[in-house]
Amino acid sequence: MAQPAAQPPWPDDPVPPPAPSAWGYPHLAPLALDTAPVPDYGTGSLADLLPTLAAGQGVPGLTQSIPELTPADRNCVFLIDGLGWEQIKAHPDEAPYLTSLLATSRGGTGRPITAGFPATTATSLASVGTGLPPGAHGLPGYTARNPETGELMNQLRWKPYTDPRIWQPYPTVFQLAHAAGVHTAQVSSPTFQHTPLTKIALSGGSFLGRLSGEERMDLAAEQLAAGDRSLVYTYYSDVDGKGHRFGVDSDAWRGQLMYVDRLVQRLAEQLPPRAALYVTADHGMIDIPFDEQSRIDFDEDWELRAGVALLGGEGRARHVYAVPGAESDVLAVWREVLGEQFWVASRDEAIAAGWFGARVDERVFGRIGDVVAAAHDDVVITASVNEPHESMMVGMHGSMTPIEQLVPLFEVRS
Repeated sequence: MAQPAAQPPWPDDPVPPPAPSAWGYPHLAPLALDTAPVPDYGTGSLADLLPTLAAGQGVPGLTQSIPELTPADRNCVFLIDGLGWEQIKAHPDEAPYLTSLLATSRGGTGRPITAGFPATTATSLASVGTGLPPGAHGLPGYTARNPETGELMNQLRWKPYTDPRIWQPYPTVFQLAHAAGVHTAQVSSPTFQHTPLTKIALSGGSFLGRLSGEERMDLAAEQLAAGDRSLVYTYYSDVDGKGHRFGVDSDAWRGQLMYVDRLVQRLAEQLPPRAALYVTADHGMIDIPFDEQSRIDFDEDWELRAGVALLGGEGRARHVYAVPGAESDVLAVWREVLGEQFWVASRDEAIAAGWFGARVDERVFGRIGDVVAAAHDDVVITASVNEPHESMMVGMHGSMTPIEQLVPLFEVRS
């Protein structure tokens, strides 16, 4: 497969970009595909984090892909669902401890890393756990077509059920580390222990379920100290949940941010010797207004529905599966209708641009839409009939804009 396109500059780089393009700069309509800010696969994405840490611990077969990070004997990754870089920067009063860590991000450069495309939980957790981009691990969105059955599969809830080891056959970094003698543990909600997503993305070593955030922080610190070399993962989901339901500008969301800020400090203050804590997220989030201009209802739009057999993905990162023979027509219509607000690509174009990583495995090819639409503006494509719950969410994510794509990589060392 083609190599990904050259990476755009970060918005806070001292050298300005040569042309109006990625990460929020003005654009010309219709959106050119080469203005889409491809994630930093291979040098600074979520998929590069665990391989970098485990390689520094001597686990064979892995590469230290994020060059800014310094090896540690004991590594803990705390992933906060839905807490993007832009949200932290915008809320210093609610997150004083996290704000104090901004300069530590990405090895002291003060820069974020990228989630990967699409910026959604199932895809990002698979990238974290396997150390692979979506085109390899094969979870390319919230929902994706199973080429074997022709059905849409929800990759977060794993419905309809599909054999996890066939869907994602690669070993996790935790499994590789455990086999190399590294003490490995995941500390999370007991709800997640036996889910297929945990099995294919986060298995290896011990899974330890705890209900409260405080219990997870304390146990993560204990597990970190339990080996001369340790790799520990812990997770908190309620920031994301409140954002979806109430929005990232709500009191409920701000309350969760204040709580998780205290959790991070609690864990940081318990680090054993020779340890590093990394705080990151699976995606950011953006609030979408409830009006017809901001929420385009696929189920009520005859133009967008024409020639479409299945609509996958989510509101800001859609996989569109065409009726056989209608692929070119669907692409043309979606570009005509949405091209000023979305990057709209054919499957081949999205793959060639590197949206899903440097390679796409053969088994994954048909899971990607014939057309892929990624939001540039503050807009979503809802499906009020087939996705009533998702269509009513306030906070959304999935695309390649900075507010969704950029996530922290804060670092605290003992």
